[in-house]
This record gives sequence, C-alpha cells and structure tokens, in this order.
Amino acid sequence: MVIKQISVFVENKQGRLYMLTDVLAKEGIDLKAMTIADTMDFGIMRCIVGDPDRTLKVIRENNFTASITEVIAVEVPDVPGGLSRVLKILSDAGVSVEYLYSFVRKHKDNALIIFRVEDPHAAVDVLNKKGVNVLPGEVLYNL
Repeated sequence: MVIKQISVFVENKQGRLYMLTDVLAKEGIDLKAMTIADTMDFGIMRCIVGDPDRTLKVIRENNFTASITEVIAVEVPDVPGGLSRVLKILSDAGVSVEYLYSFVRKHKDNALIIFRVEDPHAAVDVLNKKGVNVLPGEVLYNL
C-alpha cells in the first residue's frame, strides 16, 4: 500500500520550474498530484506520477536532483471533518505526519490525500484496522 513519490530539488531561478515541467510534458509524464515547498534558494517539488522509476530516470538525465520517498494515499470522505477523522486515527496511534497534500483527482466521491509519515507501513496497518481505505500504487498510478 506504500506508493512512490518523486521529490525534485528546483533552484529558485526564473524558468527553472518551467524547464522541469517541460521535460515531463515532452516525455508524456502526467503529474497526478503535486506540491511545492520553497526556501530562499530552492524549492522541493513533490509529485505522484504513473511510472515513478521512469520519471526519476528522466528527471536525473535532465540535470535535476531527485529522489523517491515512500508515502501513502488515503481515501478521505470529502466532507467537513473527513481529514480530521483520519488525522485523529494516526495521532491516537502515535503516528506522526511530516506533511500531506491533496491529490488532483478524486477516487469515487472521496478526496485523496498524500501523507508522508515516519513509518508508512505502520500507518497503513492502523488505518486499515479503522476501516480507512489506503489505495495501492496500482490504483493511484492509473487514476
């Protein structure tokens, strides 16, 4: 149930983000979920794509520094309190959330949230026991 997220370091220079997304576009790589966090000198683009291993290769071949991180994709009811319920389950189990972001697409009528946690396998176990749907990579990569 753990999925692969690509993290790319992008210099804070005019046009650099365009260059990265242009490489992805030319290779036919669809960004299914994405977030960017920035500092003074660089940003980190985190994304979910259909073929993470190929994408990592393409990104590195085009002189970007990138890595793969394990994350989980959680189906959350798209109603007020849906996310809070999932976060409470994780908190009660002692699972710390490092960051999260939403998926561009929905699964059925539910929102999808990408979670980076300290121990993704433990988080999957806890969520599954509480009836929360954690999507496998095969489903996520094909949305």
